[in-house]
Amino acid sequence: MVGRGGRSQQFGGTGPYELTDETPVYVISVAAQLSGLHPQTLRQYDRMGLVSPDRTPGRGRRYSARDIELLRQVQQLSQDEGINLAGIKRIIELENQVAALQARAAELQQAVEGAAVAMRHREAQVHASYRRDLVPYEDVQQSSALVVWRPGRRGR
Repeated sequence: MVGRGGRSQQFGGTGPYELTDETPVYVISVAAQLSGLHPQTLRQYDRMGLVSPDRTPGRGRRYSARDIELLRQVQQLSQDEGINLAGIKRIIELENQVAALQARAAELQQAVEGAAVAMRHREAQVHASYRRDLVPYEDVQQSSALVVWRPGRRGR
């Protein structure tokens, strides 16, 4: 994941002691062992923006479980698929874009569904407000008779 941006907590998940896939806990030597890469390779990937771990206040790198998985993906794409690092960076960027667009589409879908519910509710309110003392109009057969209307002459 290229540049995770602003996390709300330096080293936290949802609570002070809860670990998630995003929680940065592994130092570079442990991350290197878990990913099967050399620590210098991890530093290079960080400089290139391929896998950017969080930093401690002392600027030490801290990798999350998701970072380790991404390191493994980069290695697999590089060695097994023969994709160069610039291509891998672009793939990661595009995957992040797709994920962001999917999340936005889900948000918009929820907004549309909410608007539809509100519209149906408002429609039901309008229908409930109809006057019940009115009689429905029934169309009578058309005729060619001429009717003269004279105002003010009633009841004769």
